[in-house]
Amino acid sequence: MPPRIEPERRRRQVIEAAFRVVVTAGVEGLSLRKVADEAGLNIGSVRHYFDGHLDLLAAAAKEAGDRMAQRLAQHPVERIRQLRRSEALDAVQALIEEVLPLDEQRRDEAIVVVELVMASRTRPVFHQMSQRMGMDLTEVLRAALDALGVRGSDTASARLAALISGMTVEAVTPHVEFGPDFIRSTLRAQLAALTEADDDMAGVSTDPTTTPTA
Repeated sequence: MPPRIEPERRRRQVIEAAFRVVVTAGVEGLSLRKVADEAGLNIGSVRHYFDGHLDLLAAAAKEAGDRMAQRLAQHPVERIRQLRRSEALDAVQALIEEVLPLDEQRRDEAIVVVELVMASRTRPVFHQMSQRMGMDLTEVLRAALDALGVRGSDTASARLAALISGMTVEAVTPHVEFGPDFIRSTLRAQLAALTEADDDMAGVSTDPTTTPTA
């Protein structure tokens, strides 16, 4: 299959260029011409792989999701079940931090994802992809919280996903300055609250015939 190598490499080159353009110029700044210039190609080469800027934006968003997924795969949830409570909490924290904008690489990925989500508000073509990304994140969180032994993981994961989304938006926009230390400490506090709530519930009897002792 040697003839396939060059086209696949070239298509990858275009996608990575589109990714960088979204990071620096946003959705509205994305165009075939800008991507071609960023990739060092002529516009005809870009058109060979993508019909227009919407295809390019979808490819850039998929690239961000793929990068996040590759890092998440390095934190198998099954391993968390084998750890002691404090170690399991550390493992879940490390897993979730993979999708948070804590360094330049993760910040760039977060920017592309936020751009896609915002674009999906007015562009139906992105609705399905945006919803899928949100559902995938919630599912990863639910599995991690299950492994941590958190009760009501469906509700807890939805709330945690909302926290992550909010902190991500604040971190990649000039609205509020959210630095890595604040993001990490806020996430840790939320995870600790979830596990402490379970510890408190563990000591409460649900048997109506049980008489509380002083």
